[in-house]
Amino acid sequence: MSRTTLLLVLILALLAGGVGVTMLRPAISEAQVREIAQAVVAEAPKPASLDKSAVETIVADFLDGQPKQNTPADMDVAELDAGRLNPMIESYLMDNPSILQRVSDKLADEVAARRKEETRTQLAALKTEIYDEPGHIVLGNPNGDVTLVEMFDYNCGYCRQALPDIATLLDEDPNLRIILKEFPILSQGSVEAARVAVQVSAAPVDYWTFHQALFTSPGKVDKAAALKAASDLGLNPITLEMGMNTPDVSGVIDTSYKIADKLKITGTPTYIIGDEIIPGAVGIDQLRSRIENMRACGSTDCPATPG
Repeated sequence: MSRTTLLLVLILALLAGGVGVTMLRPAISEAQVREIAQAVVAEAPKPASLDKSAVETIVADFLDGQPKQNTPADMDVAELDAGRLNPMIESYLMDNPSILQRVSDKLADEVAARRKEETRTQLAALKTEIYDEPGHIVLGNPNGDVTLVEMFDYNCGYCRQALPDIATLLDEDPNLRIILKEFPILSQGSVEAARVAVQVSAAPVDYWTFHQALFTSPGKVDKAAALKAASDLGLNPITLEMGMNTPDVSGVIDTSYKIADKLKITGTPTYIIGDEIIPGAVGIDQLRSRIENMRACGSTDCPATPG
């Protein structure tokens, strides 16, 4: 159990039910609170779980072991019950709110670190579905040293805004591989357009032209708009419509849904790069920064360089 978590347990146990411990009266300083917490963490055994009784025992044992000369002669030592202890703790914390803020900030850091590790584990488990799915669209350098994945919906306004970012990255970075994954979640029209798009990506035509045409077309994107854009590239719209519900087409889209479900992705665009999931149209500068970091240290968040 981390220091932050143990400190929270101690505070909450005291506030929730009161712990009969021997304390100096009338108050203790912030430095003493910190010293007690640190000493408890350093010296106490690590039980499997800390209930109220365990906390009471740890704190009482620690305080009982303190040298008597540290207690000023003119201060009384009293056994404080919950009725007296809780107001003292509340008053101290109200007078020193920065303590709880620091604890809260530390806890937030620990939660973020845990979530990052969970994300890394999930990404590793889904590596084949994310990077090796035969039906997804690969743009740029298929052997690029960095891969950027975008999950998108043709009726997503933010995806439309992000289109120039993808175009610029393709133009300026010859070593970048971009994977586009159909993730239709906004409407039935999005699903129908995606089913047409999967077939276009497998045909001997320029998928990027089709992709741009749908994102720059006015109004909602649906089956009719997708068939029109495909027809402009020379594909047969009747054949495409007949193939919309084939197992191969459904499998590509279902894989995107599986990835989203496992990674708790609920919106578009969502980018995946390295060990990070990036929700939203974050802009080209943010994407460039992460691509550069991947090349520099193999992660989207490189450690700061000393000096």
